[in-house]
Amino acid sequence: MPALAPWPYPRWVAHRGAGKLAPENTLAAFRLGASHGYRMFECDAKLSADGVPFLMHDAALERTTSGQGIGGEQPWHALSQLDAGSWHSRACAGEPLPTLENIARFCLANGHLLNIEIKPAPGAERETGEVVAREAARLWQDAAVPPLLTSFQVASLQGAQATQPQLPRGLLLDKLWDGWLDAARQLGCVAIVCNHVLWTAEVVAQVHGAGMRALSYTVNDEAAAQRLIDLGTDGIITDRVDLFSPAG
Repeated sequence: MPALAPWPYPRWVAHRGAGKLAPENTLAAFRLGASHGYRMFECDAKLSADGVPFLMHDAALERTTSGQGIGGEQPWHALSQLDAGSWHSRACAGEPLPTLENIARFCLANGHLLNIEIKPAPGAERETGEVVAREAARLWQDAAVPPLLTSFQVASLQGAQATQPQLPRGLLLDKLWDGWLDAARQLGCVAIVCNHVLWTAEVVAQVHGAGMRALSYTVNDEAAAQRLIDLGTDGIITDRVDLFSPAG
């Protein structure tokens, strides 16, 4: 049974910067999450049409920006002009989409850690994994703790693994599909990141027995969080930066 390697990341991770309290995946959200004491953040990264990694969850622009269409089909110059804050609140009007480099500079300057979910546009799974990993390695080359790269897309993690094998990887799961643990082993993952309801004592033991850490998304109530702590899981991604103390 592989021993669990030291884990450099804190238990509590702020989802998309500050959950729902600020426009997700923006610097405004990161700043708000940090003001609540969080020192690790999760974000989503995809590629513009000209290959710039930027932060956004959805494939389509409409929900969280003033744009229309598929984000990955537009060049960065066009994406950089969009308003990614007005949809959330008037106070955040004019907030731009950040590049991965913008977020890296903020995190590095403030000693924050990052979980980058590789969130490719359809058809760009492997390429997105390759580019995000390459950029992450460049941006964090002098950092003591690298970002954790995660994805639901095996092809994206394969791209990251082939390009920058030294960066830590985690497999995201919304269900325990056949062969998930073997796939994580083949990908050299250091973590499994599950929908929190999937964790049981048996599954935690499987993951820890494989030498990997057990993380959960997206945990927004105290009973669910306590269950995961009692199970011995290693990380909790939450929207409720106002509810959970990251020191807890």
